[in-house]
Amino acid sequence: MSGDARDINNMETRAFIKFFFPASKEPKKIHAILKETLGEHAPSYSTVKNRVAQFKRGDFSTYDAPRHGRPKTVTTPEIIDHIHELILEGRRISAK
Repeated sequence: MSGDARDINNMETRAFIKFFFPASKEPKKIHAILKETLGEHAPSYSTVKNRVAQFKRGDFSTYDAPRHGRPKTVTTPEIIDHIHELILEGRRISAK
């Protein structure tokens, strides 16, 4: 199903909103166009409203901002050896 509306991700949706923004700065009109084009896969009105507000502030980025949270975990032999050394050196560090 290549080219189907379900294949559209957040970045592409933001690009659609960015494309329609100069012609109509009203979120209702942009949402109506997206609803007509994408159907049930269109973003909600509040999402469109927030993006239009972001564009009005001058932030035209369509990429996600970096988020705080749990870092990606990677297990490598170097990390295992380093942790093993830390456990042997510190009495209060456990292998849990």
